[in-house]
Amino acid sequence: MSNQPSDAIVFFGATGDLAYKQIFPALHGLIRHEVVDLPIVGVAKAGWTLEQFRARAMDSLARHGASNDEACGKLLKLLRYVDGDYNDPATFSQVKSALGSAIRPLHYLAIPPSLFSVVVTALARAGLSENARVVVEKPFGRNRASARSLNAILLEHLPEGSIFRIDHYLGKEPVQNIVYTRFANAMFEPLWNRQHVRSIQVTMAESFGVQDRGAFYDSTGALRDVVQNHMLQVVANLMMDPPTGEECEATRDQKASLLKAVRPLDPASIVRGQYRSYRTTLGVKQDSTVETYVAVKLFVDSWRWAGVPIYIRAGKALPVTATELVVEFHDPPRAVFDASAPATGHVRMRLSPDVSVAIGLRVKRPGEGMTGEPVELTLTEQTAANTPPYQRLLGDALRGDGELFGREDIVDAQWRIVEPILADPSPCEVYEPGSWGPAAAETLIAADGPWRDPLPSPRG
Repeated sequence: MSNQPSDAIVFFGATGDLAYKQIFPALHGLIRHEVVDLPIVGVAKAGWTLEQFRARAMDSLARHGASNDEACGKLLKLLRYVDGDYNDPATFSQVKSALGSAIRPLHYLAIPPSLFSVVVTALARAGLSENARVVVEKPFGRNRASARSLNAILLEHLPEGSIFRIDHYLGKEPVQNIVYTRFANAMFEPLWNRQHVRSIQVTMAESFGVQDRGAFYDSTGALRDVVQNHMLQVVANLMMDPPTGEECEATRDQKASLLKAVRPLDPASIVRGQYRSYRTTLGVKQDSTVETYVAVKLFVDSWRWAGVPIYIRAGKALPVTATELVVEFHDPPRAVFDASAPATGHVRMRLSPDVSVAIGLRVKRPGEGMTGEPVELTLTEQTAANTPPYQRLLGDALRGDGELFGREDIVDAQWRIVEPILADPSPCEVYEPGSWGPAAAETLIAADGPWRDPLPSPRG
């Protein structure tokens, strides 16, 4: 595969929700901020004309706050449209014609995984996979076996360096800031190991339910939806060793090494919950056993992290919407002052909805006695208004930069971690909407807890 940037974009599933909600705004941003100027071919089977496709794009941009600026007009001129069945070779002949003189296309598969094989094989037969890159959307498989099968299909027609497995969470500025904060500040490195870290907590809380995604969610669940991918990637960013070298593979090598050392989950390491009104949601089975909440306890079997427990919880219908990481440090080896005081030494990284990094300490309470109180010192705080993840990732894919995308061995390692509990999951415990989930989650963390609950955003 050439190191040159792609000279065209083809996105399959062009009339779907993902295109409407993410891809059109991302393309607009790339045109506006990075002066992207190349053919953009949408492909779908909707019976649409090019004018209908352009109208859909403009409606998307209007809904997402894009003004009718020069970039909007340029996007409309760049758009082309092919309406056809993915099983029909004629569709791909039309795509080839629509590409014109472009010879290094980026194919974006915003389609269900069941169609990956059909489309990739058809691209190869039409001569459209040579010098091409392919972006595939999550979910990348439903388990380790299906992910390996998808990889085999893709690798049959494309080299690994031309495959971009997207996880939009990796494109978020606060997630990248985890790595930057760790490795740009030498003060953290001596502390970032089992000698000093007592435990790690990761919380991804959402105050809303599954809303209109009932059918999708009931076939997925919290473990597959956010833990197997987003949360494990966050853990990799937080715990990996420093990259050696500046190439994108240096970072992915360290992530892979960390994830391959994570001990697979077992039934004693997971709590599953379902909020009480979930089964009344449209598209959800009346006897559903799918979890809307999951808490897991992980260990990394490496020299640096041996014995340090990592707790991850993610759920819907919880008290707040926020994502936070907390690294808790050991107590001093001997209490010099107030021996009964709870431990407070920690680093807190808040990823959403606002962004901050804070250090928790105990300081002396004013007065004659040597007693203390906990305080948090906020290091940085900034708005979460950054480059949208899809814009960042699509731009990286066009340039052939795979650092923020899943690599074959990384995806396989993530599935390996959760594989043991997918086939025979533990029962779901019902919890009340607005609570912090099942009581069993408190038992899971009892030896190292309690859970550190994120506070509501100060911005409301």
